[in-house]
Amino acid sequence: MQNVIITGAGSGVGRACSLALLKEGFRVILAGRTSSSLEETKALSGNDKDNAIVQPTDVSNEPSVQNLFKSTSERYGRVDVLFNNAGIAYPPIPLDEIELSQWQEMIDINLTGAFLCAREAYRAMKDQDPQGGRIINNGSISAHLPRPHSLPYVASKSGVTGLTKSLMLDGRANSIACSQIDIGNASTDMTGRMSKGVLQADGSTTTEPTIPVQHIAEAVTHLAKLPLDANIPFMTVMANQIPYAGRG
Repeated sequence: MQNVIITGAGSGVGRACSLALLKEGFRVILAGRTSSSLEETKALSGNDKDNAIVQPTDVSNEPSVQNLFKSTSERYGRVDVLFNNAGIAYPPIPLDEIELSQWQEMIDINLTGAFLCAREAYRAMKDQDPQGGRIINNGSISAHLPRPHSLPYVASKSGVTGLTKSLMLDGRANSIACSQIDIGNASTDMTGRMSKGVLQADGSTTTEPTIPVQHIAEAVTHLAKLPLDANIPFMTVMANQIPYAGRG
């Protein structure tokens, strides 16, 4: 049985992907800051709950991340897949109103957290026998075409894209593959504001369509099931009618 670590597994994309991978026969280590939310994900897995392992983790805290990967390797022998999913987003904030604490929180969770998890996954995958594994990073289409007043989020997700590119290269010699999924308006609590109207580049506010989060779960499951001699470096899954192409 392959072992998958999913960060941010207590809600949204992380929860949907956890449930999908459990149905496919993976053992899933549910990582996140809130134990009760992780337990809810486990309860939703039904007959697969014995393969859902709750592991409270703060991805911005180095010892917490190290414990996540150490305990997984010691209990189950190896780490086969990491879905680097944990992240936060803010409502639009004009650049001159961004607090340093807001910037730091976004970078600490979205980028430093992704780095810490990727580093520990790399260490585990390099040392285990047989060697190798897969790291999947949750990026964002905003890293390619930003929304107005979203600088901390865009900067953090642009950093994740750089992380992915470097991991693709640095992991090659040790059979460690790295992919990134860029998501556009999956229906989760984080995208609830889309139905109320989102600020556009021309200054207007427009509602935007969303897609079921299950589509993202299916895409991540496909990536997780690929053999290590194959890779999809970047995948974008988004609502077809969102104002993305031509944004700005």
